[in-house]
Amino acid sequence: MSYYRPEPNYQHGDPERIGIIVANLGTPDAPRAKELRRYLGQFLMDRRVVEIPRFIWCWILHFIILVFRPAASAKKYQLVWTNEGSPLMVYAKKQTKLIKESLNKTYKQPIEVELGMSYGNPSMRSAIEKLRAKNCTKILLFPLYPQYAGSSTASAMDSVFRTLIKTRNVPELRTIKHYHDHPDYIAALKKSVERFWKKNGRPSKLVMSFHGVPKKSLMQGDPYHCECHKTGRLLAESLKLKDQDYEVCFQSRFGKAEWLKPYFAEVIAKLGKSKEKKVHVICPGFSSDCLETLEEINMEGRHIFTENGGGEYDYIPALNDDPEWIKAMQNILKQHLAGWLDPQWSLQKQKKLSEQTMRQFKKLKQKL
Repeated sequence: MSYYRPEPNYQHGDPERIGIIVANLGTPDAPRAKELRRYLGQFLMDRRVVEIPRFIWCWILHFIILVFRPAASAKKYQLVWTNEGSPLMVYAKKQTKLIKESLNKTYKQPIEVELGMSYGNPSMRSAIEKLRAKNCTKILLFPLYPQYAGSSTASAMDSVFRTLIKTRNVPELRTIKHYHDHPDYIAALKKSVERFWKKNGRPSKLVMSFHGVPKKSLMQGDPYHCECHKTGRLLAESLKLKDQDYEVCFQSRFGKAEWLKPYFAEVIAKLGKSKEKKVHVICPGFSSDCLETLEEINMEGRHIFTENGGGEYDYIPALNDDPEWIKAMQNILKQHLAGWLDPQWSLQKQKKLSEQTMRQFKKLKQKL
């Protein structure tokens, strides 16, 4: 048996295509303990996510965390689950569909787009196999993480590389590392906030909450902390906010180690105790609403704020399928597709190239 996976069916003259993988973290298949145990097992065994030595971590994971956490997490997922499924999956599918439609309207050259998750389904491997089956000889990975982190963006890259390591005919590959300061991304965030404020009024404080990572990763060279703060500063500047009008913090702390500070829960509790009249929270690092935004921020955060004496509390939704975000995605992709997009491409030109390839193949076949 070959070490390499079988190659997809190919005929000489098949037109080459560009493939794009829209990548996100992933989500359980259902809000039940069984599915959560499978999903968390895959997620928490990734060395990018947990860097504790394996012989210690495996014992903790399998005999403590995966025994007790799945049921508790399932209850939280049930609070945000929709008739269409997990919110993250629903929006990821919409984003994939919309960006494909937008690209195909803009460019004549065939471009295929698939959704791939670092954990769970649809897997990164399935996305690559679908693209290769369509003869995508060039593939661009677009992780939906504006700020680079080893535990998110790099993990998505690892998923691609693990598939390609067993691929005989490896496609040309590009990856997008980050776009935390891209003007179109900042503009999409700004318009989202302004639209929300037009409907709900301006707050006395805007809280920008990013997903947390262990502080140790910053000390070891991960740029995530700096990129989050740059996004926060650029968004604040675009909204003409003063330093006292907004605050950057980090959420979703896990375990007992010190994570990036200030912690979201502590910031919100402090604002409540200071009798802040009106607080809005936005999560610029999340391209799609998910458990961390809908349950942790919109539900838990609201409870903490009001329990500590705070006034009005609102969560500003993620960009999701906002047309401004889809436009920003296309502009980000355009930069990374430079050199792959042929401005002279036409169906007639492609047909001519295919015919030339077929004629050459027939000549060579006679000599074999």
